[in-house]
Amino acid sequence: MFDKLTRYLDSVRARDPAPHSRWEILLYPGVLALGLHRVAHWLYEAKLYFLARFVNHLSRFLTAIDIHPGAEIGENFFIDHGFTVIGETARIGNNVTIYQCVTLGGTNPTNGVGGKRHPTIGDNVIIGSGAQVIGPITVGERARIGANAVVTDDVPEGATMIGLKARSTLVPAEEWVREFIPYGTPCDEPCAPSRDCVEKLESELAALRVEMAELKAAIPTAEVARRSGAKRG
Repeated sequence: MFDKLTRYLDSVRARDPAPHSRWEILLYPGVLALGLHRVAHWLYEAKLYFLARFVNHLSRFLTAIDIHPGAEIGENFFIDHGFTVIGETARIGNNVTIYQCVTLGGTNPTNGVGGKRHPTIGDNVIIGSGAQVIGPITVGERARIGANAVVTDDVPEGATMIGLKARSTLVPAEEWVREFIPYGTPCDEPCAPSRDCVEKLESELAALRVEMAELKAAIPTAEVARRSGAKRG
C-alpha cells in the first residue's frame, strides 16, 4: 500500500513541478479529495449511502472539490488546485489530470430514470481549467480538453478540443506524443487559426486606412480642378 501511495505521489510530482517533496503533495486538496472519495466510494458500493454522502460533504468542506461517491475513478488521478465537480455516473480512467473549476456534469433525464448521464473519461486525458464536459459522452484516450471548452459530444482519441462549443483542432505529432501537456493545451497550435484570422483582418484594416487617406488627399485637388474649370467657362 505504501508503494502504491509513493507511485501516486510521484505521478503527481511528474505533472506539477511546484512541490518540493512528497509530504507537500499530501497537503494538496486534490490528493485529499481523492483519498476521501476512495472511502466514500467504498461505502457507496456497500449501499451505505448516508455515510458515503457524509464523507463526500466532509471532503467538499475541506477541499472545495465535490466528487459524488458513485463516481468511478482509476489510478493516478490528479486534480490540480480544485473547485471541481464530478457527477455520480462519471467514469474516469488512469493517469487523468483535471485543472481547477472543471465540471464533469450530467444531463437531465426526461424519462425520470437516472441512468448513465455523466461523461466517461479515457486514460491519460488532460482537462484544462474551466472546461465543462457534459452528458453521457466518451472522451477518448490521450485527448486534451482546452481551458474553458464546452464539450457535449464524444471526443476521439488523441483529439485536442478548444472553444465554445468545443471543436477539434490538429496539433503537430511532436505535441501529440508528449506524455503530458499542462492544461491540455499546446501553447501555439490551437490558437494559430484565430491568430491568423486576426492578423488578416488587421492587414485589411491597414489597407483600408491607406485608401481612405489617399481619398481625403485627392478631394481638395479635385475641388480646385473643378473651380478652375468653372472660372474658365
